[in-house]
Amino acid sequence: MKSPVSITALASLSALGSNSKQIWENYQNEDHFISKKEFKSFSALVAQISEEDKIAIQELRNSDSKYVNLDDSVLYCMYVSRKAVIDAGWKSSDNFGINIGSSRGATSLFEKYHKAFLESNVAETLSSPTTTLGNISSWTAHDLQTDGPEISHSIACSTGLHALLNGVVWVLSGMANKFLVGGSEAALTDFTIAQMKALKIYAKNDVVGRVSLREQSRSNTYPCQALNLNKKQNTMVLGEGAAVLCLEKGVKENALAVISGVGYATEILEHNVSISTEATCFQKSMKMALGEMNPNEIDVIVMHAPGTIKGDLSEVKAIEKVFGKDVPFLTTNKWKLGHTFATSGLLSIELAVLMLQHQQVVSVPFIKPQRKPKQLKNIVVNAVGFGGNAVSVLLTK
Repeated sequence: MKSPVSITALASLSALGSNSKQIWENYQNEDHFISKKEFKSFSALVAQISEEDKIAIQELRNSDSKYVNLDDSVLYCMYVSRKAVIDAGWKSSDNFGINIGSSRGATSLFEKYHKAFLESNVAETLSSPTTTLGNISSWTAHDLQTDGPEISHSIACSTGLHALLNGVVWVLSGMANKFLVGGSEAALTDFTIAQMKALKIYAKNDVVGRVSLREQSRSNTYPCQALNLNKKQNTMVLGEGAAVLCLEKGVKENALAVISGVGYATEILEHNVSISTEATCFQKSMKMALGEMNPNEIDVIVMHAPGTIKGDLSEVKAIEKVFGKDVPFLTTNKWKLGHTFATSGLLSIELAVLMLQHQQVVSVPFIKPQRKPKQLKNIVVNAVGFGGNAVSVLLTK
């Protein structure tokens, strides 16, 4: 990158909570936040937002008659965006841009409206405007009263980091001074879970509840075995939530962290959900993000690591190809809060920012202990979506 970009605010909503102090505290223990949810014809392990946060979202829904019929994916984004903009000190008159992505979008409403249509052969009045992907950014812009550009896109699980890439380009081009970027996902629905189960990548209901190591052994405590390279079955668990970042050009005094490199790559598909054995896409994206930086200067990599056998192993192999024998400290948060699709890359950015701020790594409790870096200055964050759409972001303290 020719010029760094500052992250001047960050806000999120996930199974870990909705404020940075609470989220960091939840990263300090070895508990997971995965529980069993009953659907119409089956049960599945998921990572849901807390009851307290559900109440806050309902209050937001009831605060304006126009918000009553919006999907949770929209409300989640509006909720965190309000916080981020206040923390950054932005005003609506700044006319900042917005790029919020989602893998599934308003899937809950879409499924509801489609079911009603099959039963009556008549579509409900608001079925179209409330289920478009652009719904998330446009309603967020309306809520924040900004006249800047509004963008929405969907690139599977790397959507959130693609939003970050897009925001960086807008800011560096000079076409916008500030950009709000993020991802939102409220996809804990029957159909979405059934799709993941059909791919045979979803965790089985062997372990449920929020569990402490004091209560069970390491071998069966964690439903999502992200970064366990010896697992014998796929263990992906779906989570929900939203996360946004406030981006500004240059190194700002109030910067939480600085984006000093970005990279991206796409693999040639062998089939719809393929990724190569050594994740060629990640090799390319990480090298691009590093630029001229010596790989030895990277202290931590926050991996995508979805908890699948092939996904976790291929990313580790890609890291070994790029970094050789000097592999940085590796971590991920999906064992704790699930895979939140589009939001996942932004929640990984949040974890990286928190580690930089507190100068403390967050370990995966059930893998072999690693040598911890003496200080944290440079962290790489990875994300990839179906079809090998990889993104890597280099954060610097």
